[in-house]
Amino acid sequence: MEVKRRAVKNLVTKLSSVSEQIRTEAICELRLISKNDSDSRPLIADAGAIPYLSESLYSSNKLSQENATATLHNLSISNKDLLMSTRGLLDALSHALRNPSSPFVAQCAAATIFSLLTAETYRPIIGHKRDILFGLIDIIKNPNSDSRTVKDALKALFGIALYPLNRAQIIELGAVPPLFSLLCNDGRVGILEDVTAVIAQIAGCDESWEAFRRISGVGVLVDLLDSSTGSSSRTKENAVSALLNLVQCGGGETVNSIRGTVLGAVDGIIEVAENGTEKGRSKAMALLKILDASSCTFQEEQMDYLSNHSL
Repeated sequence: MEVKRRAVKNLVTKLSSVSEQIRTEAICELRLISKNDSDSRPLIADAGAIPYLSESLYSSNKLSQENATATLHNLSISNKDLLMSTRGLLDALSHALRNPSSPFVAQCAAATIFSLLTAETYRPIIGHKRDILFGLIDIIKNPNSDSRTVKDALKALFGIALYPLNRAQIIELGAVPPLFSLLCNDGRVGILEDVTAVIAQIAGCDESWEAFRRISGVGVLVDLLDSSTGSSSRTKENAVSALLNLVQCGGGETVNSIRGTVLGAVDGIIEVAENGTEKGRSKAMALLKILDASSCTFQEEQMDYLSNHSL
């Protein structure tokens, strides 16, 4: 271990060199070490590499930016606290998201953010960084973004949305239209599952109903529950979760507004209630209960109206 420590220390020392070539070569070696030897990751972090790697995300050198971003991702697996305590790290990741020298840089930056978000403590901090949210949303807006980058951006948005107070800001910054655009137009493997997972999370706030209403989002979610669409089980469970969160946060007015549309998907909801995962079954049953209660109330209101306005 001492030999590893000295080797790592030597490489980290080179990160402060005035020679760009020496710095880049050291970053490339640190990336390989952090990828292939998990025991070396804390050694790299403890040796003071993170500030230099963070600074390298601003580099115009493609090789340097790519390898620095990949190394930070590797280090984030087991050294989240050191990364988050590094001054300017989140700003550097935001820069890499929005100014990548290659798609690989954006992917690694998004993956690093998602890795940091697995620690619940950091969700409100990262969610407060509007530039990170803008960067992630820009990725899913861009039709030229490759699948892996989109998936990592969606995972990062999902992690941010796990903190309830972040959801309104995600909606405010314009995430809903591109999310539903992906849902309707992107057939790449795994994208539908990931995008519906994000939609289900952000549906859980007061601002979601108006944002979903503007782009007819409820109808899209209902269509996913139709057996003819061939949606996966996970996609259907996410659609149910989104509808449940929507009506729970929107209250009676929202339920009344979407009741007719959602009742058209009752068979799909029942399918999830009968064949889904334990969590999926529970949410489907809760949604059916709300719809049933609202239907009874609606029928009672109709009867009262007719009795009070009879000729």
